[in-house]
Amino acid sequence: MQKSDFNYTLPNELIAKYPLKNRVDSRLLVVEPSHCDDRSFSDFLSCLKQGDLLVFNNTRVIPARLFGKKITGGQLEILIERVLDETSVIAHIRCSKSPKANTQLILDNDYRCTVAGREDDLFNLTFNDPVQQVLADIGHIPLPPYIDRDDESLDVERYQTVFSQQDGAVAAPTAGLHFDTSMLQNLDKIGVDTCFVTLHVGSGTFQPVREECLDDHIMHKEWFSLGADVVEQVNETRQRGGRVIAVGTTAVRALESASQSGALKPYEGETQLFIRPGYRFQSVDAMITNFHLPESTLLMLVSAFSGYKTIMDAYHYAIEQKYRFFSYGDAMFLTNTSNVNEKSECNEV
Repeated sequence: MQKSDFNYTLPNELIAKYPLKNRVDSRLLVVEPSHCDDRSFSDFLSCLKQGDLLVFNNTRVIPARLFGKKITGGQLEILIERVLDETSVIAHIRCSKSPKANTQLILDNDYRCTVAGREDDLFNLTFNDPVQQVLADIGHIPLPPYIDRDDESLDVERYQTVFSQQDGAVAAPTAGLHFDTSMLQNLDKIGVDTCFVTLHVGSGTFQPVREECLDDHIMHKEWFSLGADVVEQVNETRQRGGRVIAVGTTAVRALESASQSGALKPYEGETQLFIRPGYRFQSVDAMITNFHLPESTLLMLVSAFSGYKTIMDAYHYAIEQKYRFFSYGDAMFLTNTSNVNEKSECNEV
């Protein structure tokens, strides 16, 4: 398949620029091979069965966007991709001319960092002060590029899941944004188990696929950790006939990356797994996900999961029904049909 196969036209007004008042107020499109079912996310528990396992990504978004200037006075913006140690990071720098090695950058509140080197499109930066101190003092929430506004105080809470624990992401695992504390508490009451992986979502999740031939695309790297406890829970769920349901494509990517040997195993390190149509899933039976950008690797992932035609039909239906798209938008519930011949069309039920 080609990149252009995953294109679609989205009216700008359907891009969610702000979150709804309550997390569970979003809509939920339940996508089956033969139809689409319109629901509210507050009804999500009705999609679950006793014995199911929900796998969440507990990464926490850091205030990774910094503003400043070069010694020469030119304005710049830094987006930290990953914190390496107490004073070092790798980051994107946006300015009129890329800074050279050993250049000092002056940030807000007179914090300073030095360009230590460069790795492809990323820069190695060394700060004069602890990175966490700098971010806490002058860092901004790194809203996605399609939310064309400055970050606001509400984003500090709402561009973060209620179960986030591990600092390191520069983008939210957005499927998890729909869950509130009450819904999480009710999962146990209906006999649904939960577990957590950590995948620090990088800014590469928003990067467009530049090559028309998907074989030529170089997938971005993301760090993740999946423990022995998760492996045990997944295996127990499968043995009792329950479903493993990933909350978000990031949880899918962690589970599938840790299954590349043929069996799910504990893992800590980077993944560069590119999931697209033709991929056969090993550890995930269903997923919750938001709507994704045209021609993105995430749209390719969900097309592999539920079938290309099923997904593209569902997206066109969602646009007709004016669902809200992307990070602060509505959700989909998808079933793995990667081993089933697809043929369907979405019609309102």
